[in-house]
Amino acid sequence: MDPNKLKFDSVRIRTHCPGDMGMVIHRHGILYAADYGCDEHFEALVARVTADFIDYYDEIKDRCWIAEVKDTNEFLGSIMLVKDRSQTSTRTAKLRLLLVEERARGMGLGTKLVKQSVEFAKKSGYDRIELWTQSVLIGARRLYEAEGFQLASTRDKHESWKGPGTAEIWELKLN
Repeated sequence: MDPNKLKFDSVRIRTHCPGDMGMVIHRHGILYAADYGCDEHFEALVARVTADFIDYYDEIKDRCWIAEVKDTNEFLGSIMLVKDRSQTSTRTAKLRLLLVEERARGMGLGTKLVKQSVEFAKKSGYDRIELWTQSVLIGARRLYEAEGFQLASTRDKHESWKGPGTAEIWELKLN
């Protein structure tokens, strides 16, 4: 067995604390540049999402989870669920910024983060969850589909996404 291979029981998932948003921005910038050719405009989008999360944080309706190694606090991933403030209805949430570090992929961490978000949405009284992703993010799309999300529409690329693929909106109805 590979001694560097993580085991799920060595991972902790916790809610955010000071300093986490910087790490979320940093890791998205690094990974998406390396994997998809995104530039600093994508990193700026992630920074806006995290700033909005902090500025409008509602402890009843919003949550950010950070996955890390228990013993070392090494960052392994993140996800957010936030109230969709663009809607007139307060019953729609947005799933944001799912990221699982390469070292932690394949152990069920992404599934755990998505499931935790869906359960929180149900408990918080949301009727529906919406998310924006890209067609090339095959692993994330597979996680969303397994949890019951359905592709609702495709759109032109967001100006911050310089990588390949088509923009997609997925949704999960909770009722």
